[in-house]
Amino acid sequence: MHNLLDLSIVVPSYNEEESVPELFAWIQKVCTAEKLSYEVIFVDDGSTDGTWAAVQKMQEEHAEVKGIKFRRNYGKSAALNEGFKASVGTVVMTMDADLQDSPDEIPGLVKMIREDGYDMVSGWKKKRYDPITKTIPTKFFNAATRYMSGIKLNDFNCGLKAYKSSVVKSIEIYGEMHRYIPVLAKWAGFPKIGEKVVEHRARKYGTTKFGLERFVNGFLDLLTITFVSRFGKKPMHFFGLLGTLMFFFGVSVSVFMGAQKLYYLNIHEAAPLITDQPLFYLALTSVILGTMLFLTGFLAELVARSSSDRNKYLIEDKF
Repeated sequence: MHNLLDLSIVVPSYNEEESVPELFAWIQKVCTAEKLSYEVIFVDDGSTDGTWAAVQKMQEEHAEVKGIKFRRNYGKSAALNEGFKASVGTVVMTMDADLQDSPDEIPGLVKMIREDGYDMVSGWKKKRYDPITKTIPTKFFNAATRYMSGIKLNDFNCGLKAYKSSVVKSIEIYGEMHRYIPVLAKWAGFPKIGEKVVEHRARKYGTTKFGLERFVNGFLDLLTITFVSRFGKKPMHFFGLLGTLMFFFGVSVSVFMGAQKLYYLNIHEAAPLITDQPLFYLALTSVILGTMLFLTGFLAELVARSSSDRNKYLIEDKF
């Protein structure tokens, strides 16, 4: 499908019936003033209020509105993934439905993608209107993600982001991976990632969907994506190396204990029983774990080689 529009805006929505009409009216005003052809894709993530009815009403009145409705709540990552699939704009933006992201930021973000050549631009809510129970964990989360990914962003979890269409068509988001879209983009071959300070508005309607358990799940997802990005197509390089090192450590300790036993026998002294030494059990454990890790790497390699996308690469140009 050819990209026919300047801009696609994907808006995950969950129980936001009051805010979605106001948000669309604001987006419409900004895009009309900037002479941008656009579409707004509302993804109703299993709302239990009148969100979908509000989206349907807007779609009847405005051709720019598209709607996707989930049968139940699947989460923000699933909503974004489906919205990305449906988008046809050359620039794709994401925006939360709760009016805490300002559509007035649209021109600046589009300019950074179109004219400044960024693959993606992430918003940075430098001044936030969130409670301290959310801002402090967010700072730790951002610091950990910066350290592990090497991407110098201040706010990975900001819902306001802009992308080249090729970026969102090249990545898959699932679980809680929406927090790590910059990491996914980088590992997919889109390294030019920028940041723009954006306005953070206080929530006008409804209640926050934030929960502290998301940071625990988010950290586990960070470990997952770091591992999969580096070793997804070569798991033996991780498990095999670690297993080999542990195996040879155990064997080396065993050889040392055997040599020690022979030395005591050679000088006719009472030699301690090998099984009475703690080192024996450390060596035995290392050999067993090393063997298990090596076999894990071997099995993971077989799975990776039988995967349908084992030779899936992103080609930027071809003559």
